[in-house]
Amino acid sequence: MENTKFDDLIKAAMSARENAFAPYSQFKVGAALRTADGEMITGCNVESAVYGATACAERIAIWKAVSEGKLKFSAIAVVADTQDLTPPCGICRQVIWELCGDIPVVFANLDGKSEILQMKDLLPRAFDSSFLS
Repeated sequence: MENTKFDDLIKAAMSARENAFAPYSQFKVGAALRTADGEMITGCNVESAVYGATACAERIAIWKAVSEGKLKFSAIAVVADTQDLTPPCGICRQVIWELCGDIPVVFANLDGKSEILQMKDLLPRAFDSSFLS
């Protein structure tokens, strides 16, 4: 996949990162989720002094989309200010898999470096609702 296909998604995630509330870790992350109909929905991480209540950028973008009735997605981008590209955490991988399926996941940094992986490669042998029946 060409990265240029996702340039607008990366740019939106970079912009969303600016809104991150990260007073404890200073680790600001932005995410941008593209819906199947081409709409872009963004999120940023929001920290809490009770660390377990902190929410990642990816989950916020997905929850915003779902709360607006969007349930089909084509890609997500995650941007952090790191030299090594930062993939979604384990909880976010699970949420992306369950709510978005096997979509392309783009991780990028502020220096223009990016990588694209399919969700199935980030969460092989994923647990989902198919195991609950």
